[in-house]
Amino acid sequence: MTDKKENILKAALELFANEGYNAVSTNAIAKKAGVSEGLIFRHFENKKALLDSIMQMAEQKINIVFAPILFETDPLNVIHHSISLPFQIEESEYDFWRLQFKLKWQSEYYNVDKMKPVIDKFIWAFTMLGYQNPALEATFLEQIIETISIGILRNGKESQLNYQQFLINKYQ
Repeated sequence: MTDKKENILKAALELFANEGYNAVSTNAIAKKAGVSEGLIFRHFENKKALLDSIMQMAEQKINIVFAPILFETDPLNVIHHSISLPFQIEESEYDFWRLQFKLKWQSEYYNVDKMKPVIDKFIWAFTMLGYQNPALEATFLEQIIETISIGILRNGKESQLNYQQFLINKYQ
């Protein structure tokens, strides 16, 4: 990938994550990336193709982030690693994760099955640990982790540290 194409992708990611896909023009992306608007269209058919390219990279990144959870064989480690996951994300990755949450509200990018493997792993873990309603517990944990993640993206990790310890203690 050329430096200019990488700059376009980085600029688009930052702008889409912070201002929203629909609010960002290709002209704004070009200015942020330090390239001409025409160069964007040389690399990408249109703005949607640019977002699609970012989303393809996102799928790969998401698979890498969740792989340790999906391959974990100890049910308690599945839960504890999942609780710790939002706190391990580097601040330099926040725009990437902000965009993922923003796109959940846009039907053409919302994939209801994206978290299914993780939730299935939670169900397995809670089943192995003898919880009374593993599916409900799994959905609850996934939603709590998502809420904590949003809090971190808005206000920083320190704002959510009490929740991390609370959940680790809850799932001993």
